[in-house]
Amino acid sequence: MTLNSIDNDVRLAVEAAQDKQALDITVLNLRDSGAFADYFLLCSGSSGPQIQAIGEAVEERLHRNGRRVAHREGRGGGEWYLLDYGFLIVHIFSERARQYYDLERLWRNAERIDVKEETHPERRSESGSRTGAGALGGSHSESEGDAA
Repeated sequence: MTLNSIDNDVRLAVEAAQDKQALDITVLNLRDSGAFADYFLLCSGSSGPQIQAIGEAVEERLHRNGRRVAHREGRGGGEWYLLDYGFLIVHIFSERARQYYDLERLWRNAERIDVKEETHPERRSESGSRTGAGALGGSHSESEGDAA
């Protein structure tokens, strides 16, 4: 599984997290695991305000793409900010909380993408075409998990 092979909305969420300098961005593909969501996006922030800024950026980017969050938890400077879109659950942790909850270990059988800095959508190849997370299209179908 690569970042280019996943759902467009997940890529948009990754881009928003990257824009706010999120740390250790990981996407878990849970589609074949019988989980309650298709994807988890996991990332870390180095402070409460950064964690909140990442969450707000993800929510705003997906909102512009027609997605509405069904549930959110952790606003107000906590160590874990959660956005539930039905098919996608975004977990934004402090580094300490991420180590404590260790969702990567809990879902270790899921396909995993560790998003590297060089996959940022604003980076361009030498030919000038888009590369990285935003390069390819694709979208989650409207009937699947739209949390409107």
